[in-house]
Amino acid sequence: MTLNKHQIDGIGKITSKTLPTHKFEEIMQQAGYRRISSQPAEGDRIKVDWYHYKWTKVEAIYTPDQKVAITAYHPEKKGIAGY
Repeated sequence: MTLNKHQIDGIGKITSKTLPTHKFEEIMQQAGYRRISSQPAEGDRIKVDWYHYKWTKVEAIYTPDQKVAITAYHPEKKGIAGY
C-alpha cells in the first residue's frame, strides 16, 4: 500500500496509503489524465494506465475487485529519488 510514497505530476501529494478507486480516478481526471487501458497485474491485481497530454504516463495498481487504488507512479521515473 504505497499510494502516498509516489508523486504524480500535476497532482498534490496524496497522503493516504490507498484510496477508493472512484476517489482516485476523480483526482486523476481533474488533473487532466484519462484512463487508457487496463490489464492483469501480479497478485491478481489490475494495472491501469493513465495518459496526460503534458506529463508522462502513470501506472496505477488496483485491488482485484478494482474497488481500491493501491499505488500509482510514473514508470519512467521509478527509481529516481522522490518517486
